[in-house]
Amino acid sequence: MPVEKVDTLVVGAGQAGVAMSEHLTINGVPHLVLERGRIAERWRSERWDSLVANGPAWHDRFPGMEFSDTGPDGFPPKEEVADYFVAYAEKIAAPIRCGVAVEKAERHVGRPGFRVDTSEGVIEADSVVAATGPFQRPIIPSVVPESARLVQMHSNAYRNPAQLPQGAVLVVGAGSSGVQIADELQRSGKRVYLSVGPHDRPPRAYRGRDFCWWLGVLGKWDTETPGPGTEHVTIAVSGVREGETIDFRRLAMQGMTLVGRTESFRNGLLTFAPDLGDNIRRGDANLTALLDEADAYIARNGLDLPEEPGARRIDADPRCMTHPVLELDLDEVGIASIIWATGYGVDYSWLKVDTFDEKGRPRHQRGVSVEPGIYFLGLPWQARRGSSFIWGVWHDAMHVADRISTRRKYMAYHASMRHRAEEQ
Repeated sequence: MPVEKVDTLVVGAGQAGVAMSEHLTINGVPHLVLERGRIAERWRSERWDSLVANGPAWHDRFPGMEFSDTGPDGFPPKEEVADYFVAYAEKIAAPIRCGVAVEKAERHVGRPGFRVDTSEGVIEADSVVAATGPFQRPIIPSVVPESARLVQMHSNAYRNPAQLPQGAVLVVGAGSSGVQIADELQRSGKRVYLSVGPHDRPPRAYRGRDFCWWLGVLGKWDTETPGPGTEHVTIAVSGVREGETIDFRRLAMQGMTLVGRTESFRNGLLTFAPDLGDNIRRGDANLTALLDEADAYIARNGLDLPEEPGARRIDADPRCMTHPVLELDLDEVGIASIIWATGYGVDYSWLKVDTFDEKGRPRHQRGVSVEPGIYFLGLPWQARRGSSFIWGVWHDAMHVADRISTRRKYMAYHASMRHRAEEQ
């Protein structure tokens, strides 16, 4: 089969791939985007039915286009988000080829560029951008064996309450996904246990402004590195029901049983760490600290925003906090399913180049790999806190495209000098 040649190959056509295509076009870089499924496939097929964006539509979008159906302060549902990226790709005439899986990419020996094996043949590229995002490989801790008489699934496989068998449910993980799924299950009438680990719990909105706005004016989106010990702390925030602040005590008062971190399983007995109270109070402290900073910002700048004393209200601890459950007999309490909302890992097994550390994480500077010609986009904290968000990845793509364009100019100079030498 003939070998197809492109200047820059972008792998993945989610938000990262679409943003990358726009900025490569602006920089005059010929390119092709490959997507194994559809544009923004994960928004459609790897998220639950009722999911909405966690940020308001005015914030979580690309600068060049607004959402078609959801107003600026609303939270678009997942299908509208996916449709948004399809429409955006059409708007910028992105050269996206869907239904093509990338199987392997490796550097040429003795000459520049890379050989990329795909499900439709071989492509040679001068540069390769891995735009597969941060949600590549669902992580399920090896706590409960598959042989246990339970339905177990990662949150990426959960769709709706009707999918689960009769009986109670344990949701492990209290970030945005875990708490939203647990809340939906409880509202459907199921008995729900929620395993709560360390987390940040920002207000959905405060004094008339969404927390995304507060993180912006307070400079927190631009933080370049996470603080010590906070690299993997999840954020409990929700856009459900037009947005609301997550309150674990309220969930408990409504009938949900909160437990600490899930630790071990043996003979049908599941054990939990005695850290529930500490984890929830840490989340309270995070909320209060952000409110303090917001109040100080308002006073310093003389902003006319209404006071909101109710935002600081913290109810009395529920019984599951004062008398924590440290173990559960799953048969005795009737737990028939477990949903693991425990995050994702990266999977770059297709990328056969020397650019990963001992844990398989890319070694890079703002998306520019230590391996010349290899680039990454959509990584958490790629350049700053906002990097893995819709608007953040667009700005990171601008930088990566500039680096690709600059490298092309150096290589073009090299080629011209070599050609000149051959003519002499």
